[in-house]
Amino acid sequence: MKTSPESSRRGFIKKLATSTAAVAVGSNVLASTTESNKTIITIPNRQTISANDNINIALIGAGGMGTGDTVTALKVPGVKLVAVCDLYDGRLEDAKKRWGQDIFTTRSYKEILSRSDIDAVIVATPDHWHQQISIDAMRAGKHVYCEKPMVHDITEGPAVIKAQKETGKVFQVGSQGVSSLGNEKAKELLKDGAIGQLNFAEGFWARHSPGGAWSYPIPEDASAQTVDWETYLSNTTKRPFDAKRFFRWRNYRDYGTGMSGDLFVHLFSSLHFITDSFGPNKIYSSGGLRYWKDGREVPDVLLGIFDYPEQAQAHPAFNLSLRCNFIDGTSGNTILKLIGSEGAMDIGWDSVTLRRNKNFSSDDPFFIENMKKAGTPLTDRKRILPQEEYTFAAEKGYMGGPYDHFVNFFNAIKNNGKVAEDAIFGYRAAAPALLCNDSYNNDTAILWNPEKMQLVKK
Repeated sequence: MKTSPESSRRGFIKKLATSTAAVAVGSNVLASTTESNKTIITIPNRQTISANDNINIALIGAGGMGTGDTVTALKVPGVKLVAVCDLYDGRLEDAKKRWGQDIFTTRSYKEILSRSDIDAVIVATPDHWHQQISIDAMRAGKHVYCEKPMVHDITEGPAVIKAQKETGKVFQVGSQGVSSLGNEKAKELLKDGAIGQLNFAEGFWARHSPGGAWSYPIPEDASAQTVDWETYLSNTTKRPFDAKRFFRWRNYRDYGTGMSGDLFVHLFSSLHFITDSFGPNKIYSSGGLRYWKDGREVPDVLLGIFDYPEQAQAHPAFNLSLRCNFIDGTSGNTILKLIGSEGAMDIGWDSVTLRRNKNFSSDDPFFIENMKKAGTPLTDRKRILPQEEYTFAAEKGYMGGPYDHFVNFFNAIKNNGKVAEDAIFGYRAAAPALLCNDSYNNDTAILWNPEKMQLVKK
């Protein structure tokens, strides 16, 4: 999809506010007001379920992410936690301390699915269990909120899509930024021509602390008695008990999906939401294990290059560069940047910074005199002035992208509606992340059909 620079400029200029800051307001989906040289994005009235109509949920996988998800979900009115499942006894004990002694706890997720008082489950297990538990849950009549990436291997996606279609259950993948005000505002700005024609995107994720680099703490009581190690390994390679492989599972290929599956997938999800893209058709990656020599099997520095083909009515062809660094001394920031023919924008979950180039004829007498001496027509010469910069930020009281993502999920359950990140969307975001790993491991570029969601033979 190609848009001429002039029509793009005209389309965007029509959206400019007449305030003293002259900021872009985009469409009326997200109202904006000006405050202290910053555009405040007004929080939309997102419909929520009534507190009188409870949705009962259960958590499967009560580690850090699962606990965080549940804490967020319970902030939504009308949501009640009734059960928790985990393979480590200590987490089940912690769940009762946090949420009450009356909640049901178990090591078996199938006991959760057999309960008639549970409407939906949060699946926050290690990645190698996402597919099976999600499918079993939907076929047991439960709605599913599954942490990203949706699947552990590229071959697993179609079965999840099939289960969602056949059961009609609500299925949401947990790349929480998709539902954020920042993503929604960026989508409006791109559509309104704020950066002209998209041609390049880049993303960056940095971490430095041991916990952020997946060196999670291991409980002192971790053992084959307190952990159901046999169940943990029942769908993968059998090994003697290893606490690192259980509590630091992201470091190992049997259970996790590396930096790309943990972090790149967030950037793919946001990018695809903002651009309405199906995904890239060529994937290549490089990197290495540079610092964390602790037995892990995945790199701690990873670079990915992706070709996005033109997609009619959505976007022109463009390129994407992603990088992740677990030994960044600055600790860095998470950044998704979209770059176009007339500007660029940095996108976060609660803010967007837009920068636009602007050309003007020079009024410098020295410049004019030299152009005359050179015989250069003045009308053909421009000079580049500093970029125009607009900042959009969520207003105070914004609950954040993760909260909005759960509101979206629960509203869809209550009203038989749609979610922002269903199985097809989730697979299209997971696929390039997983193929990025395959490219790294096999040292080769990989071809992918993003619309049909199929590998392409070279």
